[in-house]
Amino acid sequence: MSSFKRIAGPIVLILFVLTATCCNSEEEKIFPVERSITESVYSSVTVQPDSLYQAHAAVAGILEQNLLEEGDSVAKGTPILQIINSAPELNSRNARLNLELAMENFSGNNAVLTSLRDEILAAELQFKNDSINYFRQKNLWEQQIGSKLEYDNRKLAFELSASRLSVLKSSYERTRHELETKVRQAENNYQTSLISTEDFTVSSKINGTVYALYKNPGELVSTLEPVAAVGSSDKFVIEMLVDEVDIVKLQLGDQALITLDAYENTVFEAVVSKIYPRKDERSQTFKVEAVFKKPPEVLYPGLAGEGNIVVARKEKALIIPKAYLTANGQVRTEEGLKDIRTGLQSLDSIEIVSGIDAGTSILKPEE
Repeated sequence: MSSFKRIAGPIVLILFVLTATCCNSEEEKIFPVERSITESVYSSVTVQPDSLYQAHAAVAGILEQNLLEEGDSVAKGTPILQIINSAPELNSRNARLNLELAMENFSGNNAVLTSLRDEILAAELQFKNDSINYFRQKNLWEQQIGSKLEYDNRKLAFELSASRLSVLKSSYERTRHELETKVRQAENNYQTSLISTEDFTVSSKINGTVYALYKNPGELVSTLEPVAAVGSSDKFVIEMLVDEVDIVKLQLGDQALITLDAYENTVFEAVVSKIYPRKDERSQTFKVEAVFKKPPEVLYPGLAGEGNIVVARKEKALIIPKAYLTANGQVRTEEGLKDIRTGLQSLDSIEIVSGIDAGTSILKPEE
């Protein structure tokens, strides 16, 4: 009996029941126990700001100045850095002057259309006067009053006035259309020049924080290399790398338990929010994102740690230690090897679905 107590004591600490040693051997044997088990998937963890992106310049050139510093808050559209752009700026000024001139010609006080409108007004008055004189003379001529020459002169004057008025109106419409077109063209040129100028300024696409500036004033900037990193100021996501053999077990909304190296002995709860479908061929892993239920008070980009994503949980399961499984997935009993069917498994325990029961004593595999 004293031998049993010496063996059973430490086994109780790991929640497995140890029977008395065999009469003719010192091999330990245990019985499966019923308790809860949680199966989880391991992953490495890196914390990153939400919406983090690498900013690139649209054109190559020399960095003139960084307009912000690392750690500065930034609003959407705020310039981050400036590339030397004297030529585009001059082009933009010239385009603006051309636009102002075109608008002045189209709708200003000294516009070309103003003089045409004045001419049309005078022509309309002349046409009205000639029309009155013509129809008066026509009525007289029909009554055989007046001379044929005078009638013909009134008729000619009327027809010339009508023709001149028609020509002026056509000229006005054509000139108005041409000037309006020039205004639109000048405006397009001006907008194009502004876009060209903006290409030399890298601005933030989001409200957030500038986390990195990769170039110093005077350095060459290319379109292939990022010049800055910008991300959310207060919202962080957990990037998790999951082995390809485990990715099919995951679902959106799964619980994740996160530990960070910066917060030792603290476990943070999170929820899986996104599963990327593309596998990284180099690492043979899939990227999964999760969000903290209650994030730590202070977070920095790049904080590393580990995570366990809970994929299944069972409250009442028949459990044995994984160490008692053979390489072929069997268990040793006093009656010999037995085949079993397993279910959930944690880091050190595994569920027995069938093959043995709680009354079956099992032995540790031979080494």
